[in-house]
Amino acid sequence: MTSKVAILVSGSGTNMERLIRAFQGADDVDICLVLCNKKGAGAIEKAAKLGVRTEVVPHTGFSSRSEFDAHLVERLRLAEIDWICLAGFMRVLTPEFIDAFPNRILNIHPSLLPAFPGLHAMRQALEYGVNVSGCTVHLVTHEMDSGPIVAQAVVDVEVGETESSLAKKIQAEEHRVYPEALARVIRSSWHLEGRVFREA
Repeated sequence: MTSKVAILVSGSGTNMERLIRAFQGADDVDICLVLCNKKGAGAIEKAAKLGVRTEVVPHTGFSSRSEFDAHLVERLRLAEIDWICLAGFMRVLTPEFIDAFPNRILNIHPSLLPAFPGLHAMRQALEYGVNVSGCTVHLVTHEMDSGPIVAQAVVDVEVGETESSLAKKIQAEEHRVYPEALARVIRSSWHLEGRVFREA
């Protein structure tokens, strides 16, 4: 059985591109739709070149977050989407959106959650003085950056590390671990025990 996947994106789409490339030609994973909320975002051209249908839905055309999210849910249901990957989608999802796809939305965050949720995670990490940082792929729940963890990757934080240099390290790991996490939830036998993701 093929799982149909949509990617939601707002920016350049580097994680989006890695996800698409990782599953090109796969029989069981079909990344078939990219939804972007910003006209002119770099992700649009990248997705088109990779042969994935892209829809641009500017959030500014809606009177509220709820109205915008309801429209996205409609588009995703029409496409019969099974899984959603957030890849630099700079919008906070409403509870109604999350409830429409329970335990079927993945997000990637540039810290080792539960440490440093929310905005400016790398800046938070450097200000705290950590020796390691990284990224986390997790299921999306109502509470921001707090869903069950699917996968993590660790990077060292060097003396004199800057936000920019740390971002490059973490992004390289994001490109590796996000496709692995998507493959894990689709291809493995897994379940949730409370808030903990476990494989059988």
